[in-house]
Amino acid sequence: MDWSEGQEQPAAGAQASMRLKKRKEFLFMAAKGRKAPVSGLVLQLFRRPDSDPARVGFTVTKKVGNAVVRNRVRRRLREVVRRVEADTPLNGLDLVLIGRGATRDRSFDALVADFRKALKLCMRES
Repeated sequence: MDWSEGQEQPAAGAQASMRLKKRKEFLFMAAKGRKAPVSGLVLQLFRRPDSDPARVGFTVTKKVGNAVVRNRVRRRLREVVRRVEADTPLNGLDLVLIGRGATRDRSFDALVADFRKALKLCMRES
């Protein structure tokens, strides 16, 4: 499945991840991706056969809170991915991070540790 149409490529030399935004991308990840639920989040991971920069999607349900709270949770998850991506290569991966109620109240360092743990769990299963 080729999702790259319509997505901007990062600047030359940059390895910033791209975003998953379409419903079909999230449904594909739910069906085919490896899942790793940890305390602060749920990670869905799918290995692509290429080595392009990672594509990342974020979702937070209404159970977590109102729009302001959900957006704050999404911002925290985006920053977690940026921090981990700075020292861990995520090339060739599609990731979906699902925010939980615990994501809102969890310390940032604990969220980073949760994401690293979930990555290890998913990579071990692959």
